[in-house]
Amino acid sequence: QVQLVESGGGLVQPGGSLSVSCSASTTLASIYLMGWYRQAPGKQRELVATVTSGGTTDYGASVEGRFTVARDNRKKTISLQMNDLKPEDTAVYYCSARPLFNDPRRYWGQGTQVTVSS
Repeated sequence: QVQLVESGGGLVQPGGSLSVSCSASTTLASIYLMGWYRQAPGKQRELVATVTSGGTTDYGASVEGRFTVARDNRKKTISLQMNDLKPEDTAVYYCSARPLFNDPRRYWGQGTQVTVSS
């Protein structure tokens, strides 16, 4: 079992930047895929960004070029740097861990609120 704890959410003005982090209870080197998803009120949870154990990244279309995901296997953390934030980025951001390549099961953190508003 993998426990995930997010931190760093908050309120930011449009055009601003914010970083969120996720700490895992186990070494990330053994986890195939780490990532961030978000869910806005009344909407389905959607992909923000993922990074494999080999360092391959994938981004949702709405955030590509503005957000950057990074994982630090030694520190057991992943981070999400968010730049040029827009009101539509407002959501609860969830950290996710998918330990095995051939098993779609994931673990989730409790989420952290990001609000973009003037």
